[in-house]
Amino acid sequence: MHHQMLNLAQAAAQAHVEPNELKHCAQRGEIAAQKRGDEFFFSAADVLEWAQRNLLCESRKVLAASHREMNAARRRRTAALELAPLVPADAIDLAVPAKTKAGMIRDMADLAVKSGWVYDVDGLFAALQAREEAASTAVGEGAAFLHPQRHDPYFFERTFIAYGRAIRPVFFGAPDGGATRHFFVICATEHQEHLHILARLAVLAHGSDLLARLDEAQSPEDVHAAFCAAEAAYCT
Repeated sequence: MHHQMLNLAQAAAQAHVEPNELKHCAQRGEIAAQKRGDEFFFSAADVLEWAQRNLLCESRKVLAASHREMNAARRRRTAALELAPLVPADAIDLAVPAKTKAGMIRDMADLAVKSGWVYDVDGLFAALQAREEAASTAVGEGAAFLHPQRHDPYFFERTFIAYGRAIRPVFFGAPDGGATRHFFVICATEHQEHLHILARLAVLAHGSDLLARLDEAQSPEDVHAAFCAAEAAYCT
């Protein structure tokens, strides 16, 4: 997938945007593209990375619309996405001790490894670190959605999410300048599922009481209940 080239329509479908919007971004140099005659072509890896950045900085209204479109597309293929079953108890830590950004990246990578579903332990840490060096995945309101800079389906045996709550909030580069307490590592084996999980987490963090419920969680069971309640109340 990394080296696959996509035409404009294929790339727009992968990024869940209108073709003209993606074309204008390419013309402005906001996404890498090759122009052959009048046609634009994109690396699938570049499209995914651009889409991830967009989702993290979209307005709530646009983010919600993107999430609805992804929900509809998924329902056409399979069952609706639910986050709670993707968070294994072994990959939940309600007292992450890290005090710095670098320490938190390491602790969250180690937490993901506890699931038993990570093939490349060192590669995952390096990929998470590279993503944060490129741009922070903290989105404000106390949440960060860590994920590899480049999606690699061979990192993981199956798709899952690791969740960690910091003992003391960490300054992680959030756009609002605030510290971050809730950390999620998105570990997906398929790029569209990765984007859907990222969008769903973002809309829940910004538009539901998920983070407030997670603040009160005392056990992995409470974490699962928080996800279930937030999704039932907010997501369609």
